[in-house]
Amino acid sequence: MTHSPTPTAAPDLMPAKIVYGLYAVGYVVALTALVGVVYAYVARGKDPVLDSHLTFQIRTFWISLAIAVLAFVTMVVGIGFLIWAFLAIWGLIRVISGFLLANDGKPITGTKHFGIMAY
Repeated sequence: MTHSPTPTAAPDLMPAKIVYGLYAVGYVVALTALVGVVYAYVARGKDPVLDSHLTFQIRTFWISLAIAVLAFVTMVVGIGFLIWAFLAIWGLIRVISGFLLANDGKPITGTKHFGIMAY
């Protein structure tokens, strides 16, 4: 009797996918990003692969908030609009690249391109 190796169950990354979705909707309704970060904090600690995504998402939220404050303050001198544009692109790339990894069941092992894209 030959035993075939039992396939390891793929981690449940649905909480990460939900947070990515909340962040994406956050571009229209900002409150959903706040809901997403709270959910990310609550969902941590269940699986290392999931935790890699949730940590990435929590960092994305706080860095985005800091950049948004900088953009708001510098709008007086006109550069804030460029910072808002950078933030929009930076955030979307992080959300999309993270979601694609979660959809494939892969952890986030780091970022490339100055922290813009997850891999």
